[in-house]
Amino acid sequence: MQPNEIEKLSFSIIEEEAGDHGLPEKQWMIVRRMIHTSADFDYIQSVKFHQDSIHTGLQAIQSGQTIITDTQMAMSGIRKKSLEKYGGRLKCFMSDENVAQKALHGKITRASAAVDYAQDFMNGSIYAVGNAPTALIRLLELIEQNKVKPALILGFPVGFVNAAESKEALCHCKVPYITNTGRKGGSNIVAAVVNALIIMAEDDATKSKTYFE
Repeated sequence: MQPNEIEKLSFSIIEEEAGDHGLPEKQWMIVRRMIHTSADFDYIQSVKFHQDSIHTGLQAIQSGQTIITDTQMAMSGIRKKSLEKYGGRLKCFMSDENVAQKALHGKITRASAAVDYAQDFMNGSIYAVGNAPTALIRLLELIEQNKVKPALILGFPVGFVNAAESKEALCHCKVPYITNTGRKGGSNIVAAVVNALIIMAEDDATKSKTYFE
């Protein structure tokens, strides 16, 4: 089978097994891709959407805003060529030597230091957290201090220490978000969410073009 045939069959299986999930179409497009990535149907119940999250995310992508990730793994899984059509860029500062030094001298995690380092690129951006709760916690602190204003936060840190708690805090943030409850998440999940938004942005653009032709 060709890759596109495998994906089509996978989505068909997901649709059948998910049954009447009750999610609106665009939310389901995101959750379905998360399930496709993880084979985990629990996301149907655990994902949380801010009411403006999808609209805001599509606008950010279509206007060429930066997407910042907390891991190289997440960045490697995102559809870069599709983003480039809109002039968008992907950034991850985890491997930057300045970030490493800041983390060492400040006795903080590199993920937290990377958030500080990303401040100049953050306003209007999509910040995608798929690994480190400390990154999400620091991001929320900067927002509370009115130092940064991303357009959308994708918060899917994974683990046993502060992962669930950081996502609960995100649900009270004034910035639009997509997240989930509990410990599950990961770089592959947040990349899947970004890709779902990119695909929807492309679909919207195609529909608009067809309408005006």
